[in-house]
Amino acid sequence: MAWKFGYVIATIIIVVSARPIATLQAKSGRPTPSTALISRQGPDSKQAPQNPQDKIVINTKLVNLTVSVNDKLGRFVAGLTKDDFEIFDDNIKQDVAFFSDDDAPISLGIVYDVSGSMGNFSSRSLAMLRYFFDNSHKEDEFYVYAFNNRVQLVQDFTSLPEALLNRVTFIKAKGSTALFDATYAAVEKIREGRHHKKVILIFSDGEENSSRYSGRELQNLLKENDVQIYAIGMSEISNGAGTLKFIAEPTGGQALFPFDYASAEVVYTRLALMLRRQYVIGFYPSNVTSGTTWHKLNVQIKAPKQLGKLKLSYKNGYWMTR
Repeated sequence: MAWKFGYVIATIIIVVSARPIATLQAKSGRPTPSTALISRQGPDSKQAPQNPQDKIVINTKLVNLTVSVNDKLGRFVAGLTKDDFEIFDDNIKQDVAFFSDDDAPISLGIVYDVSGSMGNFSSRSLAMLRYFFDNSHKEDEFYVYAFNNRVQLVQDFTSLPEALLNRVTFIKAKGSTALFDATYAAVEKIREGRHHKKVILIFSDGEENSSRYSGRELQNLLKENDVQIYAIGMSEISNGAGTLKFIAEPTGGQALFPFDYASAEVVYTRLALMLRRQYVIGFYPSNVTSGTTWHKLNVQIKAPKQLGKLKLSYKNGYWMTR
């Protein structure tokens, strides 16, 4: 965020950086990129020529944070208000400038593990995905990367779940596992999504043994992109469970481990419904420092005590450039 100060004569110019300023739309309630030019002069006003230094240049950004709230049983908690949340940016409390819990469509990338280590879980995970689609927003769009030691886009963006499922039904599980590469490709692809809200869903046992990208390189990419990652794994005590948590949790997502078909139906249904009613909270950072810095975020909740202990999931920070 860059500030330059000079003498003000009559004009204020707002300059937008490469990262868009988010504003509020009355109809949707969601932030959308926009630019603005505000002038105090009328179209016919006359004024002496200005020195280029006689202006204020403002480069600012509304930081939007998507927050999921679950109770101790994993159920999402709806009905909270702006006053129930407190946001701290590097331990400094921020004023909430925007709040929404609108039912909004998403752009969803699916990362589908078809490596040999998946075995029968590969086909089972695909069958269970139907529970997710049955409860998703009708305007959601999806694409799929299938991977083993190679990463392949098998379905580009579509709003038809059946088209997606038909493309991956007959893929055989074999080969080694390039989980980091597949997730990296999916993050880059999701930038093409037409919806503001972007999510990646990984189906994998979490094994990683064949990627060109390292875990650190993947984490750096995730820090630069506003995308949530959710991972569906085979077992929370498997060797790959930690890898799935390593990928998902810093983005504000979660790693989930349904242990049978009954629990899988509940997990997929809850996940689809939660993604439709998450909380989006925005603020203008008050603690601006020079250079490019990583800002650590902390969200606290002041919900009614009868709701019990709640779990909050959100991205753990963002880059600020001044």
